[in-house]
Amino acid sequence: MPNKQVGSIPGLFAMPQCHGITVEEATIDQLQQYLSQGNLTSQQLVVCYLQRVWQTDDYINSVLEINPDFLTIAAQLDAERQAGRVRGPLHGIPFMVKDNIASKDRMQTTAGSWALEGSIVPRDATVIAKLRSAGALLFGKATLSEWADMRSNNYSEGYSARGGQCRSPYNLTLNPGGSSSGSAVGVAANVFTFSLGTETDGSVINPAERNAIVGIKPTVGLTSRAGVVPESAHQDSVGCFGRTVRDATYCLDAIYGPDPLDNYTQAQTGHTPAGGYVQMLEGRNALAGATFGIPWNSFWIYADDEQQAILLSIIDLVRSAGATVINGTELPNADVIVSPAGWNWDYGTTRGYPNESEYTVVKVDFYNNIRAYLSELENTNVRSLEDIVAYNYANDGSEGGNPWPLGIPAFYSGQDGFLASLETQGVMDETYYQALQFCQTTTREQGVDAALAMGLNGTQLDALLVPPDVGQTYQIAAQAGYPVITIPAGVHNSTGMPFGLALMQTAWREDALVKWASAIEDLQFASGTPYKRSLPNWYGYLERNIPVINA
Repeated sequence: MPNKQVGSIPGLFAMPQCHGITVEEATIDQLQQYLSQGNLTSQQLVVCYLQRVWQTDDYINSVLEINPDFLTIAAQLDAERQAGRVRGPLHGIPFMVKDNIASKDRMQTTAGSWALEGSIVPRDATVIAKLRSAGALLFGKATLSEWADMRSNNYSEGYSARGGQCRSPYNLTLNPGGSSSGSAVGVAANVFTFSLGTETDGSVINPAERNAIVGIKPTVGLTSRAGVVPESAHQDSVGCFGRTVRDATYCLDAIYGPDPLDNYTQAQTGHTPAGGYVQMLEGRNALAGATFGIPWNSFWIYADDEQQAILLSIIDLVRSAGATVINGTELPNADVIVSPAGWNWDYGTTRGYPNESEYTVVKVDFYNNIRAYLSELENTNVRSLEDIVAYNYANDGSEGGNPWPLGIPAFYSGQDGFLASLETQGVMDETYYQALQFCQTTTREQGVDAALAMGLNGTQLDALLVPPDVGQTYQIAAQAGYPVITIPAGVHNSTGMPFGLALMQTAWREDALVKWASAIEDLQFASGTPYKRSLPNWYGYLERNIPVINA
C-alpha cells in the first residue's frame, strides 16, 4: 500500500452531517427524499457542500470558483418546492461544471487560463441552460487541465494557471486524471453531487475511472457543445459524472437533445428513447441472457496483472448472473489504430502516416473552432489562437508559454500543442481529410461496429467490456465519436488509485450502456465483492508537490 506516513488520518476528511442528515455518498434520490420530507432545504444542503469545499479544497483543489448567487438560486428553488412545483429529480440538487462550459452569470468562463479572465460570454452553454431548466443548482466551476489539455503535450494533468493543481483524494501525489479533473475529483470526494465534464479524447472517462466514479461520455452530437470552449467539432462531447449510474443518468437525461446552435445534434433524431435514459436502468437480473465481448488482444493485454485479475473477477460475476462473455471479439484494425505503447493521439504520425492520425484532425479543428468561439465573446482582445499564444509568451511566469526551464514545470513542454495547431493555420487540406476518413472508418465500421458483430452465430453483442485505464479504449471511442460509460472496479494496491470497467457501444446506444452498466453495478453491490466504488483514502494528503506527468 502507499506510504502510511502520508496516509490519511481517520475522520480528518469524513464529511460532517448536514443538519443531522448524512449526505456523504447520498444519491440524488436520497437527497430528494430529504428535501421532499422537509428534513433539508436546498439552501441548507448547498451550504453544507460549501463547508465541504472549505474542508477539502486546500488538499484536492477541485473547485475553481463558487457561484456568488448560489444561495439566491437555492432560495428560489426552495420556494418552488414549497409551492408544490418540483421540476424533476434534479430540483435543488447542487452541481458543478468544468470551467470551459459557459455560464451567463457572475462567474468566469476561462478554460483555466488568465487569457480569458474578464471575458463575457453571450449566453449560457446549452447544457447549463437545460440543467437550470431542470431545477439543478449551479454551485460553481470546477478546476481542469488548462484549455482541456490542448495547449501542451507534456504537462501536469489537472493543472491550470488560474485554478492551480487539482489532486485526487485517493492519492494526492499522482495524476488525478484529466482534463475534467475537478469535475470528477469533486464528485469522488463528495464536494458536490454530480457534475459536467467535456471530452475530446478521454477527458471524461479517464478522470472518472481514476476517481472511482461513474462517467458517461455520450455519442458526439447527443449533447450540445454550444457555449463550450472547443477543441474538435468531430470529437468534442459533454458528459456526466456521478457516484452511481442512476445519478449520472439523471444528468444525461437533463442535457441531451437537439440544439439549433449545434448542427451535430440534429443527427440524434430518431435515435433516442422517448422518455429519456433513466427508464433503461436495470438490476442484476437483467444480465441473464446478455452477451458481451472482450477485445482481449485489442485492449486487455495492455492492462497490468492487477487490473486484469480484478476485472476478470467482475467478468466471472457477470457470467454467474447468466450472461455470456465472449473472449476475442477484436477490432479488425487494432494493429494500426491501437498504440501498444499507451494512449497516443498522434499514433498515425508515430507510424509515419500523418494522414492516419487523430492529431492531424484535432490540430486543424482547434485552430478554426477556437476562433469561432472567441468571436462571440465580449470584453476581451483575445480573438484567435495567435492571440492566445502571444498572451502565454507575454505572461510566461504564470502561463508557461515557453518550455521548462524557461517556463513553468506544470507546462513542461510549454505550449507546443498550440504551436502545432497554429502551424496548420486551420487549412483542411488533403492530409486532413484523409486522416479524418481513416480515423472514423477504422474505428467505426471497421472497428467497434465490427467487434460488436462478433456475437454467437453473428449476432450483435450487447456491449464491449474493456479496461479504461489503458487509455487506448477511450481513444478509439473518441475517434469514432461513440459512447462509453465507466463504472468503479478496483483500486491499485501499490498506489491507492482506482481503475474502472468500461462498456463501449456504437453511436446512439447510450440506452444499452445505461442498461448494462446499471445491471453490473447492482451485481457488484449485491454480491458483496470489494470490487466496486470505495471512499477515498487521502494518501499523501501532506504532500504539496505538483505532479508533472506526461499525458
